[in-house]
Amino acid sequence: MSKKLAAKAGLIQALNLPPVTAQRAAAEPSQEVARPKTAPGSMLQFMSTQSAAIKEAEDLKERLRAFDGASPVRLLDPQTIRPSKWANRHDASFESADFAELKSEIESAGGNVQPVRVRPLPRVLNGSTTAAEYEIVFGHRRHRACLELGIPVRALVEDASDQELFEAMERENRGRKNLSAWEQGCMYRKALDEGLYPSLRKLAESVKVDVSLVSKSVSLARLPEAVVAAFPSPLDIQFRWAQPLAEALQKDPDGVLQRAKRLKEEGRALTPVQVFERLCKPEEGEVPRDRLEVSSHRLLRQGKLAATVQSDAKGRVTVKLEPSTITPERYQALLSWLDGFVKT
Repeated sequence: MSKKLAAKAGLIQALNLPPVTAQRAAAEPSQEVARPKTAPGSMLQFMSTQSAAIKEAEDLKERLRAFDGASPVRLLDPQTIRPSKWANRHDASFESADFAELKSEIESAGGNVQPVRVRPLPRVLNGSTTAAEYEIVFGHRRHRACLELGIPVRALVEDASDQELFEAMERENRGRKNLSAWEQGCMYRKALDEGLYPSLRKLAESVKVDVSLVSKSVSLARLPEAVVAAFPSPLDIQFRWAQPLAEALQKDPDGVLQRAKRLKEEGRALTPVQVFERLCKPEEGEVPRDRLEVSSHRLLRQGKLAATVQSDAKGRVTVKLEPSTITPERYQALLSWLDGFVKT
C-alpha cells in the first residue's frame, strides 16, 4: 500500500502547479511554498488547490450569468447616427426650454447618463457606403443634444425590425417627453401611409393606445398645411380640437382655408385658443357655406333680360340691372328701398 501511495505522490509532484497556485507564487516570490513530505499529504494538497480553482471558476460563471442577454453600452460619434424614419419631432421641439434644460444636464454630466438605443444599418446601400452607420430607435432628443455639444453619445446597439423600432420609440415617447398631439399624429400617419400597419385599429392595438386617441392624432396630422401654419407652432394644436376642426373643414373648407390664410398674413400675436376659435367660427358678416345657396337668377321683362341676381359662397348677393331697366328716377327709388331693406 505504501509503495502505491509513494508512486502516486511522485506523479502528483511531477505535475505543474495549478494556475491559481502559480499566480499566488508569482505574487509572493519571497515565500517558499511548503511541500508535503508524505504521499497522503501531497494528495491532500492537490485536491485542496483543485477545489479552490473550481470554486473560483464557478464564482466567475455566476457573475457572468448576471450579464446574460445584456447589451453593452458603447460610445458612438453622434454624426454616425441618423434619426429614425418614423420620427416626427418638429424643429420647434429642439428650441424649447425643456430641450435647453436637457442639453445643459447632459453637458454638466459629460454625456447622456441614460443611453439612447440604436440599430445598425447596412454599410452599403445602392452600391455606395452609407454616411450613417446607425438609426435611432429612441432617444432623439438626447442624440440631438450630444450632436450639438459635439460629444460622444452613449448608446445600446441592438437589431430591430421596423415594427419593433416603431413600437419601442412610441413607448419611450409616452414614458418620457411626450410628443405633441400633432407630432404624435404625424408619426401614426406615416406608419399607416407606408403600410407598417394594415389599419388604424391594428396600429392602436400594437402600441396599446385607445383607438379614438390614434384617430384624433391622425386627424390632426392630416390638417391642411395652411391650417397648421395659422397656429404659432404646430406643437400648440391640441387633441380636443381634432373633431371641431375636421367638422369645420367638412362644412366650409373654403371658408376655413381663407380664414387660416388671413390669420397667417395678419401676423397678429394670437394665442392658440384664439386661432382655433377664429378657424372654426365664421367672422362677422361671413355666412357659413352650409347655410348658403350659390345661385344665379335671370329676371326678364317682356321676354328680354332686365336684371341678374347672383349669390356666392360667402353670402354676397350681386344685382345687375340692364341699362334699359333703370332710369335716374327708378335708381333713386331702388336706393330708397335698399336702405329700408338693410335696416329691417
